[in-house]
Amino acid sequence: MSRNALITGAARGIGRAIALRLARDGLNVAVNDIKASSSGLTTVQQEIEKMGRKSVAITADVSVDKEVETMMQKAAKELGSLDVVVANAGIAQVKSILDITTEDWDKMFAINVRGVFLCYKEAAKVMIAQGRGGKIIGACSQVGHTSAPMVSHYCASKWAVRGLTQAAAMEWAKHKITVNAYCPGIVETAMWHMIDEEIAKAEGKQKGDTTKQYLNMITLGRISVPEDVANFVSYLASKDSDYMTGQSVLIDGGIRFS
Repeated sequence: MSRNALITGAARGIGRAIALRLARDGLNVAVNDIKASSSGLTTVQQEIEKMGRKSVAITADVSVDKEVETMMQKAAKELGSLDVVVANAGIAQVKSILDITTEDWDKMFAINVRGVFLCYKEAAKVMIAQGRGGKIIGACSQVGHTSAPMVSHYCASKWAVRGLTQAAAMEWAKHKITVNAYCPGIVETAMWHMIDEEIAKAEGKQKGDTTKQYLNMITLGRISVPEDVANFVSYLASKDSDYMTGQSVLIDGGIRFS
């Protein structure tokens, strides 16, 4: 029986790497992103289909409940079932606590927390109805373990994901659904370049200085690439992780130690 997955925020970066890795692992993969990223999303869908897997591209805003519900149902219908859901979509912003507005705060939590909550919930509803268990996986972060300055609302959103992941794991174990999260460190993506640039502006440094500073903290001595994260998500999505649930695992090259 073929296994089927859905990845949110899959048009680029870590989401794209996860989608392509799961396709290489033999899964059919539905990919999601917002309308503004639809061209990138179509490219990822085509890459998956070139591997001989089924794929469907679904544009939806993960912070809108009806859109998430429709997305999960469409993915399950088009692919035949839903066995793995990766709630990867997220945003970041660099601002001091004193400068964060309620709008900034609410947008961060709408996507990074409500979005993950809605994906977890709607994925679980589909999986429970199917009656054969499943794997639900969320995007946390190293700052969901130890916070960092200038990204406090981002940090708080990732701590929320860690708490939600633990509670969901407890509630859905009886349905043979495992719930885990991955916690990347510094990953070579557009999001990290934006963070690096904005911190440089705020602190009067050069672009790239923050990356250099963090590089000195990475035990393995290199910045991560999206595939490093995707390789770990491959394990979380596989049968090999069946006895693991409620965990938010650091995959950061040894910046933080749990």
